[in-house]
Amino acid sequence: MQADNGGAPVSATLAQGPGALMDLLHNIGSIALFVLALLLLASLYSWTVILGKLSLFRKATSESKKFIRAFRKATRLQEIAALAETYKVSPLAQVFIEVYETYKRQTGGSGPPRNLTPLERSAQTAASESITSLERRMTWLATIAATSPFVGLFGTVMGVVDAFHGLGTAGAATLRAVAPGISEALITTAAGLFVAVPAVVAYNQFTARIRIFASATDDFARELMNALEEVPTRAAAGRAQEAAQEVERGFFN
Repeated sequence: MQADNGGAPVSATLAQGPGALMDLLHNIGSIALFVLALLLLASLYSWTVILGKLSLFRKATSESKKFIRAFRKATRLQEIAALAETYKVSPLAQVFIEVYETYKRQTGGSGPPRNLTPLERSAQTAASESITSLERRMTWLATIAATSPFVGLFGTVMGVVDAFHGLGTAGAATLRAVAPGISEALITTAAGLFVAVPAVVAYNQFTARIRIFASATDDFARELMNALEEVPTRAAAGRAQEAAQEVERGFFN
């Protein structure tokens, strides 16, 4: 089969396609090569952060669901404390552990709390620390998302400069003179977008997930404070029940 332009074989044209990119990378300029290497490092780090956050958020979500179910079923703080140690990735468990430590310093681990204000402060501090832990390395992801297109644009500009330099050296406005520089410009631009787009998507999704974690942590902190406020009532009810049992035993004996 022959092609329409000059009778060049179509098979020969197609054969050149797969190796064209490799040939272009082999002949690429030093500045464009540096830009591509920088973008490659940024992409590797970005995907490391993305995959790490996906695993962390998945585990935190699973452990939070298990912990909140166990918290609402348990009847003693000591039982919840033992469970919280096995769910340390969950921000809810981290809040409970911090509040329970403050509660033990106040009461020795039993009885109603003497002052709820330190417990509330402990809950707020633990909630803030747990969310900060989830946000770790998010700034790097945002930085890569914001700067990668500009790094690619730098390669584009230098490619255009090289194209005009080749045009001036050749002394004639031919495609052969400007093609290498334009090719470098297109490659670095595409590479910058390739690095930036996944980072932008991941950053927005992770930010939304962190907001959900923050809201759930605040809700749990309030629920925990309500449960601690009910400790005096429960203790009084327990003492009344014991007194009634004593009276009943004395009456029937």
